[in-house]
Amino acid sequence: MLVDNHNRKINYLRLAVTDRCNLRCNYCMPENGIDFSKKNALFTIEELSRLSGILVSQGIDKIRITGGEPFVRKDLIVLLRDLTKMIGLKDISITTNATLIGPYLKELNALGIKNINVSLDAITRETFEKITRRDAYDTVYDNILRMIAEGFNVRINYIVLKGQNTGDILPMLALAKNYNVSVRYLEEMPFNGGSRHFEANAWDYKRILSHIKEAYPDFEEIPSEATSTSMNYKIPGFKGTFGVIPSFSRTFCGSCNRLRITATGDVITCLYAQPCTNIRDILRGESSGEKVKEQILKAIGSRAKTGFEAQQQHQGTYTNSMTTIGG
Repeated sequence: MLVDNHNRKINYLRLAVTDRCNLRCNYCMPENGIDFSKKNALFTIEELSRLSGILVSQGIDKIRITGGEPFVRKDLIVLLRDLTKMIGLKDISITTNATLIGPYLKELNALGIKNINVSLDAITRETFEKITRRDAYDTVYDNILRMIAEGFNVRINYIVLKGQNTGDILPMLALAKNYNVSVRYLEEMPFNGGSRHFEANAWDYKRILSHIKEAYPDFEEIPSEATSTSMNYKIPGFKGTFGVIPSFSRTFCGSCNRLRITATGDVITCLYAQPCTNIRDILRGESSGEKVKEQILKAIGSRAKTGFEAQQQHQGTYTNSMTTIGG
């Protein structure tokens, strides 16, 4: 079992398999992209499988596959097959932009990988294309509807962006009205890869809730897991739910159970912290299993108590894109 220096049990790994993405969302990276890592700097699928096994042996029982866009890696399904065979791993989930997942849905269903988070910041075509800078609207929505029809547990992650998509906040709730999905609104974060200046969050979770309440005053809060980052709600008559994630306000730090490892091996103990070590070369060396365990224990043993404390440790300057951090 992994327990940090604040007595929080760490059982959830967010594992990035690539820093590449086929979209160019304007809050995430510049229009021409970023300097992506060279292939030999990324973990191989075999290395990702071995690393996952090591972490599971230390008490990780939930792994979320992230990116970049995970399905940019055409061999991702090999890793997912390996993960489903790991004893002690109870939950495998994926965060995706839903552009490339279509051909894999049948096998994902067969493997029992049912929990899919879709990063989607607009319900209208014009807003979608303005934010993503790509023409993938039909593909994304077709794949979402297919996942719903095929019984996946779909959650929509919608980052609220001042001056860009606030007009889509209420229309997006139509998905929760008509389908058993969860639409979750996130506060904007400063991890934009230098695509634009970030000063403050104009739409915090309180404002988002207030905006929804004007249209749906009767929504009720529903119970959430103690480690949940989202506060979740039900609107009478809706098949699904909605939630808000205070990703910039960081009200959930006290129950944080997450560890992040990037596609190049950086270990990140808090979304707002700098990497505390890199385990890629260690994993590729001799006696790698025990040495990786040592580094993970060391990282877990020196976590910041909150995201604000982590931010203060490096003066709150961010040049990374979310696509390199892994979300």
